[in-house]
Amino acid sequence: MRLRELLGIEELGLLLLVGPDADDGVLDRAIRAVPTIDLADPGRFLTGGELVLTGLAWWQEDGDAEPFVRILDRAGVTALAAGEVEHGCVPDDVVRACRRHGLPLIAVRPETSFGAITEHVLRRVQHRPGGDLASVVERHRRLLTDQGAPDAVLELLRSSLGLDVRVLSATGRQIAGAHPALRPKTAVALASRYLAARRAHEAAPHRVTLGDRLYSLVPVRDTATLSTPSAVSAASAASAAAAAAGGHAAELGDWLLVVDADTSRWPAADAELLDRIVELVADARSVHDQEKAVLSDLARRILDLLYSDVPPDEWPIRLRSTAHCVVTRRDRWQRSQFVVAEGQWDAVRPIPAAALRVLLEEALIHEDGPVLVPPEDVAGTVDGEQAVLLVRLPERPGAAPDPVLDCAALQRKLTAVLTRWLGPAGSVSLGVSSPVPAPGNARRALEQARTALRVAADGPDRVTVRGPDDLTSHILSLLPLIPAETRHAFATRLLGPLRDHDSRHRTDLLPTLEAFLDCDASWTRCAARLRLHVNSLRHRIARIEHLTGRDLARLETRLDFLAALRAG
Repeated sequence: MRLRELLGIEELGLLLLVGPDADDGVLDRAIRAVPTIDLADPGRFLTGGELVLTGLAWWQEDGDAEPFVRILDRAGVTALAAGEVEHGCVPDDVVRACRRHGLPLIAVRPETSFGAITEHVLRRVQHRPGGDLASVVERHRRLLTDQGAPDAVLELLRSSLGLDVRVLSATGRQIAGAHPALRPKTAVALASRYLAARRAHEAAPHRVTLGDRLYSLVPVRDTATLSTPSAVSAASAASAAAAAAGGHAAELGDWLLVVDADTSRWPAADAELLDRIVELVADARSVHDQEKAVLSDLARRILDLLYSDVPPDEWPIRLRSTAHCVVTRRDRWQRSQFVVAEGQWDAVRPIPAAALRVLLEEALIHEDGPVLVPPEDVAGTVDGEQAVLLVRLPERPGAAPDPVLDCAALQRKLTAVLTRWLGPAGSVSLGVSSPVPAPGNARRALEQARTALRVAADGPDRVTVRGPDDLTSHILSLLPLIPAETRHAFATRLLGPLRDHDSRHRTDLLPTLEAFLDCDASWTRCAARLRLHVNSLRHRIARIEHLTGRDLARLETRLDFLAALRAG
């Protein structure tokens, strides 16, 4: 687009401050890109031919304009368009600098958005050959990847080709792209089809028809993978490599570019543009992966503390040195739940725990998922063949009940995504703990999640999620199968010492045990219910353990006591 054509668009109301007295050649300069720049040194983002949009945030006083304009002039910029919102007008210092260097200067009135200017230019760009479009994307790419924000370039693809493009995770969560977002069922169905295609080692792009709509699904892998000239070719090569390696389930962490068209029939120029888009989104994914690495380190440190002899009271101090706590300044324990997962492709091949970890990190932050938490509140790591995740729960003020993970919602979400991918012989099992209000409850909660995982592994479904309530119902459902005499004998043997002690000493050990179990072994909740100091409660529990010879820190012990109370 020529500078003269842009100035002639009346609805934009652009005013040429420097350049009216120049020769016609200045106004016939071509505009090949429209970056928005508010950095004092924009040189590394410029290749020539740009209409630079700036809000003048870099300008504070006279003299600031000279170095900025000199950089633009040396880079071969077509013109500078300065917004009037920041300072109420374009400062005289900027006008003088542009006159010295012969750089056309345009004033953008407050009511005209930079987006409107960009849209008008891009409408003209779409009539240019595809190679020029790819060049435009490349210029924008260097600006936008610094911020890890692909939405603007996906908007460029929509403007240039008239197509809606979105980026989804392998669980169907929309990460970037066109709005409104796809319907949740559609997004999950696309993610499910994508995983099935990757599992079958089909070549990308994957063509999927839902209803009367045809979609192309293109894998977005990390930047290290995208080293071949074509991103689509690279994704196909990656699929072949995974097949050769026997399959490593890396697709559970993929992002996928969803294009509302059959890209396999696109001309070479448009395919080149798509390749550049995939590269940009891969850059953004790399930023995302780096952020998740910080959370993974946090989860690993917590797991190490669980296996150590460090007293729980010292855990917050030990965790202050993690990168996550340093950045967020969150150094106190937040109410949390553990999620533990295992999977099998068949009877002999486990699903890699690292792949399950990435999948669950996505599944747990869906808006329609098991609990609404931001990404920074889900920390995951790997422990042998198990994925272990710590989900920090939001806190609700007032009398509203505290949120917890909805096991049924999590199972529905994962079932919809994984059923095709797992095939007839595969399965994924998850165990969820009770909420952990303090570090002292963490070891017990992790054990509880692993017990729930064992119960889930016995389930008939391909994806099974079990939580604390399921443990109780599982044990109690077996009681009617046991003869009455056996049940009563078991209850008498386990609870008899407590009944005798209460009768002789007029204590309340048995009611204390019932309250402790009803509060999911939470010291603070149980103490509040019984109106006791926590230390007094600990004394009573220690007495119960001494009389019965049982350790109430073990989940199996608590389930035995619960069964005995119901049976007696």
